Amino acid sequence: MNEGGAVSGGEHVSIWSVPERQGRGPRPAYSRGQITEAAVRIADADGLEAASMRRIAAELGTGAMSLYRYVPSRDDLIELMYDHVVGQPDLPDRPTGDWRADLTLVARNTRETLLRHPWVAALHRSRLTYGPNQLRLLEFTLGALDVGIPVDEMLTLVGMLNGYIELDVRGELEWQREYKRSGLTPEDWMMRTVPRVRELMDSGDYPMFTRIIVDARIPHMSNDEQFEYGLSRVLDCIASALPGS
Repeated sequence: MNEGGAVSGGEHVSIWSVPERQGRGPRPAYSRGQITEAAVRIADADGLEAASMRRIAAELGTGAMSLYRYVPSRDDLIELMYDHVVGQPDLPDRPTGDWRADLTLVARNTRETLLRHPWVAALHRSRLTYGPNQLRLLEFTLGALDVGIPVDEMLTLVGMLNGYIELDVRGELEWQREYKRSGLTPEDWMMRTVPRVRELMDSGDYPMFTRIIVDARIPHMSNDEQFEYGLSRVLDCIASALPGS
């Protein structure tokens, strides 16, 4: 086993299927929860790559190799970290029966999680890996849309919602990184582009661009307002695919 999570042959065993404490013996000095929380703190401060076993061990005051007894691989560590942050926002035990309110809650929680933990937005989570918090979120989200449509339709609609959330958050995070790099706010950037914008508008060659500059409200909204505006439209699209629309 190594830092990158390589295994030497054999069938993959999910971290969720491995008991944290195996057999008899002295009580473990650490828990997976402690290791996971330390890793998340480091990733939040310095990025996912900084959350190495060595760095985590140093924070916990132990040796890196000892942590592999609790978390066998790097992939397992990331899995634990992801499931941990997914479970931070509170969700009701079950859908309320108001699918729009439930999906709005999920969307806002997801955005909050991604903004609080920017490293999560860079992960490519194309497959469900059966962590308890991931499964709880899945049950709640799909349960909210269990209104007489096929499960494939539910998955497609939830995928559309998640795609909107992730795209919006990535854009916001990119602005944050650009601000740190350049010191320019979106308003500063817009002021810098005024001469070029006037040139393009005066040319008469770009009528749609001109309409954006003259009429569009979105560029002048706060990040929260932009998110809510787009979320409302996505939910309207979902509504059109449900029975009774």
